[in-house]
Amino acid sequence: MTNQDPCRSCIDCGRKACQKSNEALYPDYCLTKNASEEQLAHITDMYTEEYNHEVMLKTAKIQAAYYEKLTRVEETILFAKEMGAKKIGIATCTALLKESMTLARILRAHGFQVFSACCKVGAVAKQDIGIPEEHITQGPNICNPIMQAELLNRENTDLNIVMGLCVGHDILFHKYIKGPTTTMGVKDRVTGHNPVAPLYMTHSFYKKLLQDS
Repeated sequence: MTNQDPCRSCIDCGRKACQKSNEALYPDYCLTKNASEEQLAHITDMYTEEYNHEVMLKTAKIQAAYYEKLTRVEETILFAKEMGAKKIGIATCTALLKESMTLARILRAHGFQVFSACCKVGAVAKQDIGIPEEHITQGPNICNPIMQAELLNRENTDLNIVMGLCVGHDILFHKYIKGPTTTMGVKDRVTGHNPVAPLYMTHSFYKKLLQDS
């Protein structure tokens, strides 16, 4: 296996040596070790672009002052204020609509305008886009991430928040959304919307995840 084998990467290392530039611990296949000076210079230069630089500065400021002190909700509010956002869009799954309504109340209490589009907006029938009858088991209408994105784009939202869009639907939303977007909640009905929970239990209940189906 060569140093440049794309099948070996950070997930095969786990040493976190790049956090403090501990070059002695870099494995042969290390992405940092094998990055060219030209590549690193190009990436570093991209952070000097105005918007990229502002995001990095504001994020660093928040991390320095509040790391492990603020919840994700609080961090998002603070980041939005630091970036000068006025209108926030929420793309929500109907399964997390109550949570999104609560989030909207919190954001409005902090002075933001909030505009939301739920996943069933448009009430488009699954059959209308060619979904076969045998796959129409969870209601007659599609989740509509493209329309969600278009509606938030039309509102010229300054920051968008994804709340619980399905795997696949979230991909299409990100494909068509134009404004900056972060994720607040990820839907997982089995784990109470905590999708990383099974990763902590692969030695016990979720051992089955390590087996190829």
